[in-house]
Amino acid sequence: MATILRFVSRARRTAQSSFAPSRCSIFTTSRRLADPWPLPGSPEHLASTETPSDEARIQPLERPNESLGTLRARLVYQSRKRGTLESDLLLSTFARDNLKNMSEEELKQYDKLLDEPDWDIYYWATGKRTPPDRWANTVLLEKLKAHARNEGKVVRRMPSL
Repeated sequence: MATILRFVSRARRTAQSSFAPSRCSIFTTSRRLADPWPLPGSPEHLASTETPSDEARIQPLERPNESLGTLRARLVYQSRKRGTLESDLLLSTFARDNLKNMSEEELKQYDKLLDEPDWDIYYWATGKRTPPDRWANTVLLEKLKAHARNEGKVVRRMPSL
């Protein structure tokens, strides 16, 4: 019986000392308390997704002799497979609703827009950031902004490929 009591008291002392305030590591720095995945639209997310203006851009592939049907099909796919769900939903529903009525020149302009970073397109369309001069007054971006406003309050789902 005495051995059991010694064992229990030793276990209590060990448990108490291992949870003593001096041994607990509570992180209180702001960096460690910051959310590693801030919500889109929050000031933290806007700041962390800012694209530097001096960033070297990868040149898009030249596609000589691409037919209009192939161009449309490629743009539908590229609108759907962006990398962020927000951009995928916005651009894929925009492509579904608008690509069939676009001229070849508008399709090429949309192709150039898709070469921009995802979060830039998303925030330009939602009005959270000012677009650069090359996109500021384009009809295409105005159509995308109107689509993003969703004035008809349509429930949007990813279109099937």
